[in-house]
Amino acid sequence: MVGTEIFSLNGKCAVITGAGGAIGSTIAKALSAAGAKVFLQDVNRAGITAVTAEIMAAGGIAFEFVSDLSDVTTLEPMISTAAAQLGGIDILINCAGINRRKPITEVTHEDFDTIVAVNMKAVFFVSQAVYPFMKMRGGGSIVNISSITSRYSFAMGSVYAATKASISSMARSFSREWVSEGIRVNSIEPGYVKTEFTRPVWDEPHRAEWFKRFVPMGRLANPEEIVGAVLYLASDASSYVTGQSIVIDGGLTSGGDFDR
Repeated sequence: MVGTEIFSLNGKCAVITGAGGAIGSTIAKALSAAGAKVFLQDVNRAGITAVTAEIMAAGGIAFEFVSDLSDVTTLEPMISTAAAQLGGIDILINCAGINRRKPITEVTHEDFDTIVAVNMKAVFFVSQAVYPFMKMRGGGSIVNISSITSRYSFAMGSVYAATKASISSMARSFSREWVSEGIRVNSIEPGYVKTEFTRPVWDEPHRAEWFKRFVPMGRLANPEEIVGAVLYLASDASSYVTGQSIVIDGGLTSGGDFDR
């Protein structure tokens, strides 16, 4: 019988972008607890320093890197630094993301370019930069943190949704090209997770009521509820899984009821 050791990340080296946020920090701590050395990127120095300190206090090995992913010139140096400090790269979690909630008619060119730069372009080129390091290790796992908005539309999130759909699609494209190198690429599409990032949605009474009515589980997710899927995709437990998207949405996309 196969035991829980297939979920172990002992000896693995992981890079997590957006590791200062609620979801990214939760993922980073979980990967460390599973045995991985972690390299944490975020634009928020205070947030990432706190996460790094917490991981190290628990006995983990963590490095921090403060940068703005919208600046494409920082991406390759970041990954080179990660590989040098970690001693290689086996896992990449593309978790960083931004949004500007606006009606379509009010989205500016600057809004569009900034969201695309962080949510889509950085994912592409960070993954590209990681490729040679994973190839040298004989393979690896890339996990893109996408969103339920890639397949279920909400108002005032048009650009965000488009970028998330793109990185779910990107996972499929990358998986096809890199499978012969032993590199698996998948995505996770969470529903709304209760964080400060999503406060503008869940903190509004009529929207909070919507989630209670239309999400079968009657609530938003907690960051910890994303971790299991990340550990699965990052570990040998998913050794035959690539090019896939895992939806974690409390049943929202499972269908609807006439009495709701």
